[in-house]
Amino acid sequence: MDEFESVRDRLTSVAYGITGDRGAAEDVVQETWLRLARAAEPVDDVAGWCVVVASRLALDVVRSARHRRERYVGPWLPEPLVEPDADPADRVTLDESVNLALMVVLETLTPAERTVFVLHEVFGTPLTEVALVVGRTPAAVRQLASRARRHVADRAPRFEPDPGRQKAVVSAFARACGGDDLDALLALLDPGVVLRTDGGGVITAARNPVVGADRVARFLLGVHRKNPAALRLVRVNGAAGLLRVRHGLLDGVFALTVADGRITAVDIVVNPDKLARVRAEHLEDK
Repeated sequence: MDEFESVRDRLTSVAYGITGDRGAAEDVVQETWLRLARAAEPVDDVAGWCVVVASRLALDVVRSARHRRERYVGPWLPEPLVEPDADPADRVTLDESVNLALMVVLETLTPAERTVFVLHEVFGTPLTEVALVVGRTPAAVRQLASRARRHVADRAPRFEPDPGRQKAVVSAFARACGGDDLDALLALLDPGVVLRTDGGGVITAARNPVVGADRVARFLLGVHRKNPAALRLVRVNGAAGLLRVRHGLLDGVFALTVADGRITAVDIVVNPDKLARVRAEHLEDK
């Protein structure tokens, strides 16, 4: 199964891009491996075969989860991918496909549009192969791809590609929050900044997005005054982000979208179910 192991990371990225759920993505990859192992006939193109199977399974997950997400309490955010902070020269940069701000936009697409976009626009899968996944003709898939591409182009936020500039802004954001410095925080926030908090109805969080620099800044400082916590620099979905750690326990994950030196989106995951894996990987036994 060496061929499978060589594409495991790609399959996980594809499945995560489609589902927005790390646990589901790993389950999809495991099921793909089982199906490959049970295949009645030898598979000539293991990589291509696995991408199609994993994508179909991920699409099924999204379709079954769609109704649950529509009833979700407050904003729904993807389960974050967290890496330790490191010099960009010393690390393998995660593909921008997993950028959390983009995935928030993908959540507004239909399951078929999302699958087509992830496979074709992000991973470069030929439309003929994408058609096998979604069960439509190549012509129909081409229309889906065009519609999804326009939708994402209209809604996806601008993004700072320079990791060093990202880190500088996020570090200044952490200092402003920790220092209760309203003026410094306002200087970092774009006038139209949007803050979303995902508590899933389990943890107290804003039920609706908070919009505007003044409202977002006061919300953030109010939370910090009530429950002071350390903000630890990490990388969240391939970009500079923060872990909020209170009394040694993970309290939240901050994904910050930076463009032109300003923060345009603050996405905070506090749902304990979505933090369990991050806690185990980055805080336990540390």
